[in-house]
Amino acid sequence: MTTVDYNDFTRHLMDDIRQHGGPTSGPMAGRPLMILTTSGAKTGEPRTAVVTYTRDGDRYVIAASKSGAPTNPAWYHNLIANPTVTVETGGETFQATAQVTEGAERERLWAQHAEERPEFRDYPTKTSRVIPVIVLDRRS
Repeated sequence: MTTVDYNDFTRHLMDDIRQHGGPTSGPMAGRPLMILTTSGAKTGEPRTAVVTYTRDGDRYVIAASKSGAPTNPAWYHNLIANPTVTVETGGETFQATAQVTEGAERERLWAQHAEERPEFRDYPTKTSRVIPVIVLDRRS
């Protein structure tokens, strides 16, 4: 099994999310956060990231923004290779299926996401790529 060396900030944030069921303290306080576990696209090993989300009905919506960087985050490539993910949020852990949105649905969800998470509004101006918007549907 491959070991991922998360930085202290990420380790603390994950511990905080797990301990408090989602709400955190510090610089991420007030943001809806989840721990997203994907399977590595090349290794198949579990890879964990902290992402902010919004909701669209029962679905969770995440954006592969990487703060407007020119490339997608590693977790995005992983969920493309294997769309079954594990979500930890609100004191729950569950499996979900990830689907990248397109067209009008992507535009609607991006607008909703940026409205609820204003820090996302400037990200498209920082990159030439179209930032992927992904929905996570809880598996039954």
